[in-house]
Amino acid sequence: MPYRRLPNTDQARLRALKTAVQRAAESDFTEQVLPYRLSMEAEACLLKLENIVSQYKMYYDNKTSSNKKYRTLVQNTRMYISHFIQVLNLAVIRGEIKKEAKKLYHLEEDVFVLPDLSNEENLLLWGKNIIEGETARMAQGGIPINFPAINKVKAHYDMFSDSQSGQSMNKLTAERVTEEVQKLRVEADAIIVKIWDIVEKYYEKRLPYDRMCRCKEYGLIFYYRPDEKRFSAETDKALEKAAASQMKLELL
Repeated sequence: MPYRRLPNTDQARLRALKTAVQRAAESDFTEQVLPYRLSMEAEACLLKLENIVSQYKMYYDNKTSSNKKYRTLVQNTRMYISHFIQVLNLAVIRGEIKKEAKKLYHLEEDVFVLPDLSNEENLLLWGKNIIEGETARMAQGGIPINFPAINKVKAHYDMFSDSQSGQSMNKLTAERVTEEVQKLRVEADAIIVKIWDIVEKYYEKRLPYDRMCRCKEYGLIFYYRPDEKRFSAETDKALEKAAASQMKLELL
């Protein structure tokens, strides 16, 4: 006998629930396979799951799109900050800017290697440091650094900073939606199991192929094992014929 297997994707869960709900709605009073309360429970779960899956897909698509833009902002910000610090160090080495001025940027006077800019937290920190440091140095009468100018650095830094805050909010939203999806998956699976158990029980006395066909009308999915014989209308006919022959023998 083929075995059934629960849906393992959200779309498959939606199909199973929708099929059961539609079939129950189409049934007349002479063949009410599913209890009314279970049908209503399945319909409510279907609507909730459709809604949350739609949200989940929307947030996932938005996340994919925003991540591409965000990575570009991170790369540009890192490039401008590192370039600015390199130009500052070269100006100090050439004697154009006093090395004591590096303190304004929170940079060590005698260290001419770049600080760690490998992560976003450090980009936020060093972007803030050099913007404040350049502003303070110019306020003391210093000549502004060009190529890149601090305004250019600040423009990229601000876009990155704003986007970084947005990414954090999107992450929290995505986590909330994901949690809701997980809960509804558990609820949907439990309802589907109830439906399938009741349907199989209702049709258990029918011939194999007929039973499978009627169960499938309610969304049940059957899988054959390797080398397992497939049921067909001919299978049922053969069983009916064998049963009739057995009955005749018993009457003799």
